[in-house]
Amino acid sequence: MTKNNASGFANGETVLPVYMTTPVVTPSKAKIMRLASFGALKRLFDLVTSGVLLVGLSPLFIIVALAIKIDSPGPVFFRQKRTGKKGKEFEMLKFRSMVADNDMRDVSCDDKYTRLGEKLRKSSVDELPQLINVFKGQMSFIGPRPWVPEYWENMNEKERERAKVRPGITGLAAAKGRNGLNVFEKIGYDLEYVRNYSLGQDVKVVFLTVKTVLSRKEADAGKARVHNDIKDLKRENGKNKK
Repeated sequence: MTKNNASGFANGETVLPVYMTTPVVTPSKAKIMRLASFGALKRLFDLVTSGVLLVGLSPLFIIVALAIKIDSPGPVFFRQKRTGKKGKEFEMLKFRSMVADNDMRDVSCDDKYTRLGEKLRKSSVDELPQLINVFKGQMSFIGPRPWVPEYWENMNEKERERAKVRPGITGLAAAKGRNGLNVFEKIGYDLEYVRNYSLGQDVKVVFLTVKTVLSRKEADAGKARVHNDIKDLKRENGKNKK
């Protein structure tokens, strides 16, 4: 298969994502029951573990919150609507890493990060408030990353299958490539995660995530990349509807 570039296209030509040609397989009743059991156990683990971590990490939360307030004016948390399980929207939390007046929709300029914010992003500490989302059942520790609603609006039915499970703080696509993957490759990994939904795969994602974080790769694609992702989805799926 031809290697895609960052926009999802190779040498200017559209490359059909692999998941588009993957046949749909109807799971057996036994597999459906196993998936349901694993999902229930995973939710229990998420609830208990996130609760323990929120209590245990509360001193760190206080320190980071104070540092953010001292470093720059504005709120401690960054709040943004994201798409969760089955397309349901929720408000995802992060420690604020950008200046308060940063315009997330203006792609003519780069995001404006604070001095502290750059360090929070590179260490992924800015993601810690998502433990609150996990505790509330809006997210899981592991699953496809929650994207802004514009992604969902421009996905086809096959691509929306990534939302069959709760979104995660980290996931297979995030651990595999972060900014190095185009939107179709990310969706492909997300669908692979959903197809192979299991404890073994979650353990694999944890190890891959640790390796990625230690490599200090940036976790956030930035608003320009998000804009291009949505444009590529709109172009590809709009063309397929004709």
